[in-house]
Amino acid sequence: MRNAIPEITLHDGLTIPVMGLGTYLLKGNEGAYAINNAIDIGYRLIDSAYNYENEGTVGEAVRRCSVPREQLRITSKLPGRYQSYEKAVITIEESLYRANLDYYDLYLIHWPNPKQDLYVEAWQALIDAKEKGLIRSIGVCNFLPEHIERLEKETGVKPSINQIELHPFFNQAEQRKYHEEKNIATQSWSPLTRGFKELQIDTLQKIAVQHNKTIVQIVLRWHYQLGAISIPKSASLERQLENISIFDFSLDETEMKIISELSRSDGRINNQDPAVYEEF
Repeated sequence: MRNAIPEITLHDGLTIPVMGLGTYLLKGNEGAYAINNAIDIGYRLIDSAYNYENEGTVGEAVRRCSVPREQLRITSKLPGRYQSYEKAVITIEESLYRANLDYYDLYLIHWPNPKQDLYVEAWQALIDAKEKGLIRSIGVCNFLPEHIERLEKETGVKPSINQIELHPFFNQAEQRKYHEEKNIATQSWSPLTRGFKELQIDTLQKIAVQHNKTIVQIVLRWHYQLGAISIPKSASLERQLENISIFDFSLDETEMKIISELSRSDGRINNQDPAVYEEF
């Protein structure tokens, strides 16, 4: 079974699908099996991180699958505790060793950790790793405009992508506008929030009924029409199929507006404000 997922081209020329598979908590043989199933039905973008402790699982799924490596887009992320330049260089190499891969398609700084003030040298390590062929495209997660501006000013290189918390209850309108102006792709983590119960509201249910789709599909379609790359996580083949079955209908402007207006100022799931939050 093969489901075609549209692709976009990042500003550095790398093409990536508009939807990928989140892999947080997918580990071991069961995790590799779930990821392999996702690849079999059409997923080509697989999102991982050093701190997920499952880069090896992702690598095993890549080895088991029948899809050529060059058709896949594998992502991992640098943790905050290794943001000094020398540690970042070693960690990137270690990430590749864990996954038994020759290169990552995307490698991201997981959080800016501004109090530590090391994210610029971490970024330089990613730049150098890309020049060595260890990474095809480099980006960030949870970076505010001020952080991105500093990266570009001090290194001359801007991220290809910024993975941010984005869901109907926190639509990140200003951040998305900034990305668009800078030609930086927006990627959504926790695109469905971290609990489906939150999405079970009349507003979304009415739109779902109108299109004969599930609420999850409506929300993921909303991400797609916003221009955001979503990475919903699921170990279930049925749910994986549901998540990518969103390219045969459209939301109209009114429906998009209704969903976007669910956003609220305190909509972050765990109040993880990148201006002050730190992840190690």
